Amino acid sequence: MKSKMLKIPDTLTEKMNMLRDIPLLGIRLLLAYAFYGPAMEKWNNMEATIAWFGNPDWGLGLPFPELNAYMAATTEMVGVVLLVFGIGTRLISIPMMFVMLMAWFTVHIDHGWLAIASSSADPGVADRLNMAKEILKENGNYSWLTEKGSFVILQNGVEFVATYIVMLLTLISFGPGKISVEGILRYATFGKK
Repeated sequence: MKSKMLKIPDTLTEKMNMLRDIPLLGIRLLLAYAFYGPAMEKWNNMEATIAWFGNPDWGLGLPFPELNAYMAATTEMVGVVLLVFGIGTRLISIPMMFVMLMAWFTVHIDHGWLAIASSSADPGVADRLNMAKEILKENGNYSWLTEKGSFVILQNGVEFVATYIVMLLTLISFGPGKISVEGILRYATFGKK
């Protein structure tokens, strides 16, 4: 006896495929936003960036710090522009992934997984946060300091870097989607496909 498989009607499949372009746009815009801040921080203070890239005592200790700083900052900024418009998405995602892998292995790997330290995973985090709160309550305007959010301990783990790498891999696999300059040009050149 043959097993009956659920078959989705072609029109429903087509409509579901159309929705795929919305998350691809979202991924591009989220990545552009995430890369914009670090790119501008590097460009706005390139001397400090070069020093941090090169110094083995308090920085990354990378060889050719000037070249590496300019390459990272340029990749990030060009990536922001290309991702926003959906131009050369697959191509720019490769060097952006390389920048993220470098960040993983030079900055984040020694700090574990979490970007923000968890009090439930490490009781020492809770102790430190409570001590900081007490100091701020005694010596500062605690309600003003916490008006925009609560204090956290930045662990600076690989969590966000790994997320960005997965998002970039998604763009390499699927491209920018139809809601992009590439998608519009493809439609104008080849028609509906």
